[in-house]
Amino acid sequence: MNIQRPKSKQPIPSHAKKVFKGVMFDTYQWEQEMFDGTKAIFEKIKRPDTVVVFPVLPDGKIILTEQEQPGKIPFIGATGGRVDEGEDILSAAKRELLEESGYEAEEYILWDSQHPVGKIDWVVYTFIAKKLKKVADLNLDAGEKIKLLPLTLDELIDVATDKNTYFAEQEIVFKFLEAKFDSGKKKELEELFKP
Repeated sequence: MNIQRPKSKQPIPSHAKKVFKGVMFDTYQWEQEMFDGTKAIFEKIKRPDTVVVFPVLPDGKIILTEQEQPGKIPFIGATGGRVDEGEDILSAAKRELLEESGYEAEEYILWDSQHPVGKIDWVVYTFIAKKLKKVADLNLDAGEKIKLLPLTLDELIDVATDKNTYFAEQEIVFKFLEAKFDSGKKKELEELFKP
């Protein structure tokens, strides 16, 4: 699978200077000419890309996770996490699925890839994983508590669009909202999430 990184609508220019290197975020600045000829300092941060994986069980249920992480309110979301330095996108998706669910999948479908925030150089790749096989126990980071939550597609749509639930995958909530109110869009999701 040849996965292309989507282009940013405001890329960091080649002459930008890295002014801060953090554990997760680096900050870049550059001088930008304005429309009136004056100059201003522009800034953008960069972080590792992430993968999100919605695994589909043979019975058609989709595995979500109930998660707790230090310093964050509990949330519901898909399996996923950061792409490690030097790791390709699909390998990261496979690793995160295995670590956070104990499953491997034979089929991966890239559903969405986007820069969810304009001032951050960061792409979220969202996959659907099918033909699952349970091969291991969860292998969680020290900062993760995860409980698996298998849901039907209708339940997933309800969770993703419930304003009282902290659903982690905000970048794709609109796809679930479309399915909730448009029968054609719902049929598309039913086909996509079919085991």
